[in-house]
Amino acid sequence: MNQNTQGLISKILNSQQAAGVILILASIIGVIFANSALANGYFSFLEAKFLKLSVLHWINDALMAIFFLLVGLEVKRELLVGDLGTRQKRILPFAAAFAGVTLPALIYLYFNWHDPLTAPGWAAPAATDIAFALGVLSLVGSRAPISLKIFLMALAVIDDLIVIVIIGLFYTHQLQIVYLLIALIVIAMLAALNLKNHQKSLPYLVLGLLLWWLILNSGIHATLAGVILAFSIPVSSPGVSVQQAQTALSSHTEPLLLRWEHALSNWVSFLIIPIFGFANAGVSFGSFSSEQLFHPVVLGIALGLFFGKQIGIFGTILLMVKSGFAPKPRGAGWLQLYGVSTLCGIGFTMSLFIGMLAFVEAEHQDLAKIGVFIGSILSALIGFCILKFAPNKSSAH
Repeated sequence: MNQNTQGLISKILNSQQAAGVILILASIIGVIFANSALANGYFSFLEAKFLKLSVLHWINDALMAIFFLLVGLEVKRELLVGDLGTRQKRILPFAAAFAGVTLPALIYLYFNWHDPLTAPGWAAPAATDIAFALGVLSLVGSRAPISLKIFLMALAVIDDLIVIVIIGLFYTHQLQIVYLLIALIVIAMLAALNLKNHQKSLPYLVLGLLLWWLILNSGIHATLAGVILAFSIPVSSPGVSVQQAQTALSSHTEPLLLRWEHALSNWVSFLIIPIFGFANAGVSFGSFSSEQLFHPVVLGIALGLFFGKQIGIFGTILLMVKSGFAPKPRGAGWLQLYGVSTLCGIGFTMSLFIGMLAFVEAEHQDLAKIGVFIGSILSALIGFCILKFAPNKSSAH
C-alpha cells in the first residue's frame, strides 16, 4: 500500500462526513433489498437464529450496545471535563429531552386515545435515533459547531434513557427479577472499580459482557448495559483529578475512557452503524396504499416525530435560554439549534422497536413502520437543509 493510499484511508477514517455518507448509503441499500427480488433473502437472513437470537436481535441488542457504550463515554467526558461540565450547562439537554419525549407522545394520543388497540403505541414517536441523527449532522461538516454535536449526543442519550425506562415500565410484560438483582450486583462491582480508578480494561470488559447478558435476559432493552458500562469507566488517570483530566488527555498516561473512545470510534462509525442502518431501514412498501397515510397510527407517529420533537425540544431551548435558566450552546445560532431539534425527529431504532412491542396485530406493526419512516425522513431532510443553509455563527465573527 503506497503512501497516497494510506493517506486517503486515514483521511476517510477521520472524516465525520464519510461516516455519515456510508450510513445513508447502507440504509438506502437496506430499503432497496426490502423492496426488490432480494427481499425474501434479506428478511430471511435477518430472522435467522444464532445462539437463540435472530441476526436482527444481535445487531440491535449487541452491536448497538457497543454504539451506546461509545456515546456514553463521550457524554461522560463532556459532563465531567467538557462543555457539559456544570449543572447550569446540563439542565438544558435534560429539559429539552423530557419535552421531546412528552409532546410526541401527546400528539400520538390525540389521534389514538379512543382506540384500545392502537393507544399503546404512544411511546413510538418519543425516541431519537442517535446513530442516524449524528450521521445526518456529520454531513453538515464544519458548518455546525462541535457544541451542537455535544448537545445532540447528550439530549439523545437522555432521550433514549427515558424511553428505555418507559419500555421497562409499560412494555415489559415479563420482568425477570432474578436477572435484575444479579445485574445490580454487577453494577455495584463496576462502581467499585470506578471508585478505585482502576485502569485495566479486562475487568470492565468481563463485567460489561456479563451485565449485557443479564439485562438482555431481564426483559429490559440490552443497550442499557452499554450506557451503564460507559459511566463506570474512569475519566482521569491515577493521581489526576477530574479538573486536571483535560491535561491528562494529551499526556503519556491517557485515561482508560479516552483509550476506549479511540479504540471504538472507527469500528462504530464505519462498521457497526452502517450494519445497523442496513438492517433497520429495510421497510417493505409492497402492500402500501395512499389511504394508509391517514391512518391514526401513521399520523400519530409521523406527526409526533416531525412536529412533536422539533416543537418540544426547540420550544424548551428557547424558553430556558430566554428566561436565563440555561446558557445557549457555545457558538450555535438559533437556526442551527432549530435544525438540531428537527433532526431529533429521526426515530428509527427505538421507534421501530417500540412499535413491535406495542402492537399485537401485524397490520398495526406495519403502519407503525410507515409512520416511523415518514416522520424520520422528513426530520432528516428538513433538519439537514436548515443546518446546511443556516448562518455559521462561528465564522461570522
